[in-house]
Amino acid sequence: MEVVSLDFEVFGKVQGCNFTKVAKEKADGLGITGWIKNMKTGTVAGRIQGNKTVVDQMVKWLSEEGSPGCHIDRCQLTNQQAIIRPDYPNFSLKF
Repeated sequence: MEVVSLDFEVFGKVQGCNFTKVAKEKADGLGITGWIKNMKTGTVAGRIQGNKTVVDQMVKWLSEEGSPGCHIDRCQLTNQQAIIRPDYPNFSLKF
């Protein structure tokens, strides 16, 4: 089982539509760890870690689905790498 970590930033209308709350629910359901945060620039950014299969599902959600009422222009992924084990005990909202 390959464990991966990656950073993401989602651009579009992704604040004021419960994006971070719904993303946490999605990540918790998939067993993903990491964090998510509303940025001052109007984007949403964070880090996700877990089994590659479920991380790929989360990336699809971040890139194409999102929360109801949001509009995703694009999702930028950086720092993707294989890791031995996740650095976080759960998935959290940062403020």
